[in-house]
Amino acid sequence: MAFQPIIDSDNRTVYAYEALVRGLNGEGAWQILNQVTPDNRYQFDQMCRIKAIQLAGQLGIKCNLSINFLPNAVYQPEACIRLTLEEAARQNFPCEQIIFEVNEGEKLETPGHLENIFAEYRNQGFITAIDDFGAGHAGLNLLADFQPHVIKLDMALIRDINNNRVRQAIVRGVISTCQELDIKIIAEGIESKAELDTLRDLGVHLFQGYYFARPEVETLPPVDFDCL
Repeated sequence: MAFQPIIDSDNRTVYAYEALVRGLNGEGAWQILNQVTPDNRYQFDQMCRIKAIQLAGQLGIKCNLSINFLPNAVYQPEACIRLTLEEAARQNFPCEQIIFEVNEGEKLETPGHLENIFAEYRNQGFITAIDDFGAGHAGLNLLADFQPHVIKLDMALIRDINNNRVRQAIVRGVISTCQELDIKIIAEGIESKAELDTLRDLGVHLFQGYYFARPEVETLPPVDFDCL
């Protein structure tokens, strides 16, 4: 696992570290995920969760920990969360500091399945999040069906937003909707001060991207808050 910080620009703190899967020889996430099949999907998903929580405990993470999961690997939310709860207890890592992110681009095999998963995760005290919001299959329809604690704006909306009034208008509308629904927004893929400043002016204060820190394998990358 590699870790990348999510920054709270208002408090100049790390809001969370996202755990990102990597290969043993440094392969990127997509090279690993391309090897996931229906036959190994459940085991892969479970082991990623456990590894992320183990490393969080070893690295002494005190803020939130964000973990990506595969909803199609969760055949029954109550049963599939058991190993996660056991590992969190072993590492003395609070469940209320674990964020479960689902990629909006993953097409679900069963309608309503994700709502059932998120309902169970809420019951267990986890934070729920939709990753890459604005780039997937459902868009706002997904948000209409259920409301997570957090959405992460897709980097395609973020790129050069300082020079694009259309993207600014879209993001402004999403921010307004999320404020009405009490949903936090994370802007991911920040690569420049101009993008950061534009989004801060629009009302976003949680950020992730190479502008702050690149992911580092099994260590916590340093963050220079002077770049804010």
